[in-house]
Formats: sequence, C-alpha cells, structure tokens
Amino acid sequence: MKRFMILAALSATLMTSGCVTINGAEGEVAWHGEGAQPFAAARDTCRASTGQGQLGEAFRECMAAKGWTRSLVL
Repeated sequence: MKRFMILAALSATLMTSGCVTINGAEGEVAWHGEGAQPFAAARDTCRASTGQGQLGEAFRECMAAKGWTRSLVL
C-alpha cells in the first residue's frame, strides 16, 4: 500500500508539472508555457514595458522571451 501511495503521488506530480495553459473564452487569446515564468508576473512586466495589450507584437515577443506563446481560442 505504501508503494502504491508513493507511485500515485509521483505520478500526480509529473502530470501537473509538464505544461501550463492559460485558456481564454472563444475568440480570446490563450497562452501556453512550459517551464515559463509565472504568468501573472510575466504579463504585468510585459504590459508595463511595452505599453501594449495581449494582441500587440511587442507584447507577444516579450511574453515569448519569458517562455509563453499565444494562440487564438476558436
């Protein structure tokens, strides 16, 4: 039983540590990051440094430098 609990905990950790996705509603932008900086901090830093929203090219490049890519939710 102890071996099973350890295996279950390890499996849960591995399944949740691989990729982070911040999804939007239909027609909005979704951000995906693997090994990326925390989303809220990256977003706030990029907004402040570029003065642009999520659809601006400079904002997208800033987020990419922090490990985040975007796609449009259809």
